[in-house]
Amino acid sequence: MSNAATQDAICRGCANVISAEDLTAKLKQERPLLVKYGADPSAPDLHLGHAVVLRKLRQLQELGHTVQFLIGDFTGMIGDPTGRSLTRPPLTREQILANAQTYQNQVFKILMPERTQVVFNNTWCGPMAFADIIRLSARYTVARILERDDFEKRYREGRPIGLHELLYPLIQGYDSVVLKSDIEMCGTDQIFNCLVARALQQDYGQEPEVILAMPLLEGLDGVNKMSKSLGNYVGITEAPKDMYGKLMSLPDAMMMKYFSLLTAISDAELDTLKRDLESGALHPRTVKARLAFTIVEQFHSTADAQAAADEFDRVFRDRQTPSEIPEFTLDLPLTEGRIWALKLTHWALQKIPKDKNIKLRDSNSAAQEYIKQGAVKVNDEPIKDFHDMIPIKDGDIIKIGKRVFIKIILHG
Repeated sequence: MSNAATQDAICRGCANVISAEDLTAKLKQERPLLVKYGADPSAPDLHLGHAVVLRKLRQLQELGHTVQFLIGDFTGMIGDPTGRSLTRPPLTREQILANAQTYQNQVFKILMPERTQVVFNNTWCGPMAFADIIRLSARYTVARILERDDFEKRYREGRPIGLHELLYPLIQGYDSVVLKSDIEMCGTDQIFNCLVARALQQDYGQEPEVILAMPLLEGLDGVNKMSKSLGNYVGITEAPKDMYGKLMSLPDAMMMKYFSLLTAISDAELDTLKRDLESGALHPRTVKARLAFTIVEQFHSTADAQAAADEFDRVFRDRQTPSEIPEFTLDLPLTEGRIWALKLTHWALQKIPKDKNIKLRDSNSAAQEYIKQGAVKVNDEPIKDFHDMIPIKDGDIIKIGKRVFIKIILHG
């Protein structure tokens, strides 16, 4: 592959490349480039939003380059202020190390271990003396740091900005100096930090790194950036059926973006899918099922993807009961084998795992609302009134909405 073709392949799908001229010059050196990707272990799980960047890193590895997977165990104690309107409480050292280990376990679902250097920035930042921090700080101005959108907005609105937050871009940039990175991969929300890295590298007499910024992936709500805290995420280690089910809930308008950023589909095939959707030749559900299958297959296996698709169709298309239903012992008293419908529904809502991305509230008022909507069924019979006394026996199945099934186990 020529350098021009390689550059086209590298830039495909990127939202920003800073700069294309620098990338051309680095590729002409015809050596393995060092590609940095930093992850602050603020949460233990990686999701499809992370996978957008990780897939591009894998492509660079396949082109012969080396990934520097940097775990920000030092910067994690500061807390990345990117996009935040308030100061984020820093993590403890123990939390950071536990999350970092989970990151390492997950990242090789995508990256090639033999072309990955896992590094921790506490290795060089931890031993720095206060005088070293002062010397580093002297290489950048407060005015330039405050050009950052989130800082500028908070400063203008009178909301607090910690001095430690102002240091975050400098330390992230200094990582690139220590690693002598040729390229840095990031999301578009991290471009400012990477620009600081370029400036610092030049100040230290190095060639500035190239910034490859990938688009941010909206979550399952189709609006906000994918985030575990917002509950709109798909984890890359989730069970196949959970991953498939979540992806089938994706808004139709997001399907093409997910295909583009998370699969190996060609531009020509993507254009064909778009045309067939617009003309009505393909139903959106068919396209979404293909998307869900492709992504589950990527992180698990073809057999797992097929089993997840079959189970989804059985439950949601054919309206049958799932093959596996979580069982819970009913710890509420029965009156002559019956229980108040409202109390039963509230109990069932409290049993729903909080990590399943099922946005059901578990209050009594919410239970009333679901019953009024006809969304609560026992053995496929809808509860009509929350005042009703419902007969219950061992093995009965409560269904709430389309996705929640609970099997009741009675004492004894």
